[in-house]
Amino acid sequence: MAQASDRWPDLGVLELLVGVAELGSLRAAAARAGVSQPSASTAIARFERRLGVKLLERTAQGSTTTSDGALFVDWSRRVLDAARELQVASRALRSDRESHLRVAASMTVAEYLAPRWLAAFQAERPTVGAELAVLNSDHVLEGVREGEHDLGFIESAQPLRGLHGAVVARDRLVVVVRPDHPWTRRRRRITPEELAGTALILREEGSGTRRTFVDALSGLGLAVVAPAQTLSSNAAVRVATMAGTAPAVLSELAVDDAVAAGQLAVVEVEGLDLSRSLRAVWTGGRRPLGNVADFVTTARADRPRTS
Repeated sequence: MAQASDRWPDLGVLELLVGVAELGSLRAAAARAGVSQPSASTAIARFERRLGVKLLERTAQGSTTTSDGALFVDWSRRVLDAARELQVASRALRSDRESHLRVAASMTVAEYLAPRWLAAFQAERPTVGAELAVLNSDHVLEGVREGEHDLGFIESAQPLRGLHGAVVARDRLVVVVRPDHPWTRRRRRITPEELAGTALILREEGSGTRRTFVDALSGLGLAVVAPAQTLSSNAAVRVATMAGTAPAVLSELAVDDAVAAGQLAVVEVEGLDLSRSLRAVWTGGRRPLGNVADFVTTARADRPRTS
C-alpha cells in the first residue's frame, strides 16, 4: 500500500509554494492563486505533514522557504511547467477535434445521403472541416468504438455494444430484376419462400443491406441460399442485375433512378417487411455533443423520400 508521501502532490499546493518564493509572502501567493490565506496556510501545512518535511518558515514579517523548501520549489516549477504544457496540448487537441469532424457511413448512406448532409452541415459551419469514410455497417461500428471516427451512420439493427445511437432516417429494401425477368410478368407477388430459395446478387457480409435482408427472412423462419454473386458496392450490384445475372436486394435509394429510367423493375414480395432505420452512432454520453450533435440534427432534418 502506498504511503501518504508517495501520492501525487496537489498542483495547487505547488503553485502556492512557488508563489511564496517569488512574492515573499503567503498572503501574496494565495491572492495570486485565487484562494484565501487561511486556506492556503492549511493546504501547505497539510502537505508538510504528509511529506514529513518543513517547507516554509513562518514569522510575523511573512513566510519564506526553508532550504528544503527552496529545493522543492525548483522541482515544483518543473512539474508546473509540464502541467502547463499538458494543458496547452489538451486545449490544442480539443480545438483540433472541434474544428474537424470525422464521419464514417455505410455504403448506402455514404452514396445517397451523406454528401447532402455534409454540404448542409458545412454551409452552416464553414470553419469546421469534415471527412467521410465509406465502410460497411460492421466496420463503421468498429471504427467509432476505436476512436477512428467521431460519428458513424449504419443501416442495420445489430446491438451497438458500448455506443449510443439515434434514428435519423427510414429506408426500405426492394427486390429488383431486369424488366424482362419472368417475375415481372407474374400476376401474384412472389413469396418469401421463393425469394429465400433463389440465388440472388447480394452485398458482402457485414453490409447493413445484407444483414437487414437476412434478418427479415430469418424472422419468418427462412434461410437464404448461397448467393449467385457477392459484391461490395451498390453500383456493382445494380450493374450485375441490369446485365441479367440474377435478382438483387437493394435500398430504394440505390435503385430509384434506374427504376424510373426503365433499367430495373421492382418486384413486390408477399408478407415480407424490408423497412429499416438508418442510425447515427457515437461514443460518450447518451446525447451527442458539439459538432457530432449538430451533424445528427442536420441528418434528421433531411430525411430521404420513401415509397
